Amino acid sequence: MSAILEYILNISLYERLIVVAELLLIGLFVYAIITFLEGTRGERLFRGMIFVLVAGSLVLNLVVKTFDMSRIDYLYNGFLIAILVIAVVAFQPEIRRGLIRIGQARFFTSSPQQLSRSVEEIITAVSQMATERVGAIIVIPQQVALGEFIETGVRVDAKVTSELIRTIFHGGTVLHDMAIVIQADRIVAARVQLPLAEAGSRFGRLGSRHRAAVGVTASSDAVVIVVSEETGIVSVASDGTLVRNISEAQLRRHLTTALVEATPVLEKLGKLTRTENKEESTES
Repeated sequence: MSAILEYILNISLYERLIVVAELLLIGLFVYAIITFLEGTRGERLFRGMIFVLVAGSLVLNLVVKTFDMSRIDYLYNGFLIAILVIAVVAFQPEIRRGLIRIGQARFFTSSPQQLSRSVEEIITAVSQMATERVGAIIVIPQQVALGEFIETGVRVDAKVTSELIRTIFHGGTVLHDMAIVIQADRIVAARVQLPLAEAGSRFGRLGSRHRAAVGVTASSDAVVIVVSEETGIVSVASDGTLVRNISEAQLRRHLTTALVEATPVLEKLGKLTRTENKEESTES
């Protein structure tokens, strides 16, 4: 500790600014990697590696400089090379996905018109599936990435259309089981496996689709639409809660918020449902 304080006191103001700038750049780089890996299995591994490398570098550098242990310094450099090789192998799926993203980078984000069209396509598909009693579960991530779950499914990366959504959930297709994930105006993946809500909870008696919707929203800020195969009732889940029997107007309002404004929506859902129910009862 005294060696660190002595080093800080001996460097000039200009050098201190350089050190601060370097630390900020390193911090931004690490934050960007953690953000990219968020929601994947590689996130915890990366955090552990960063801790080991930072702690090891600080301790060993102090020991080597204090006691002049050149052999330990040599072995540690070899250890860093081994860590680099292990990281390349361990993060192979994430590296591949990152390179694919760079190759398919979009310089322009989806326009509000495209997102509004996606909302209408989803509503059309949900309404028709509800009428035909076709079971479906549609996941719309917000700020928290769902990479860990998307990896369990089949990559689609297709434009959102009502026909494609209905085709995916049709009972005769290979992808109809489990969930689809939609980001902006793209269907990212299908047949995505989601965690189920605890069997002993108040949602334990619900079907697997509704339990999956509650399960994934309990650990993320995603918005999930569920169509019941038995009753045709449309439900929306968020923040680990489930609101059932959603009307088309309510679904449009909350989908618009989820896709266009990209903000959590279910906090207002219960209030809006109660308000609209009061308005309907007043009109009747």
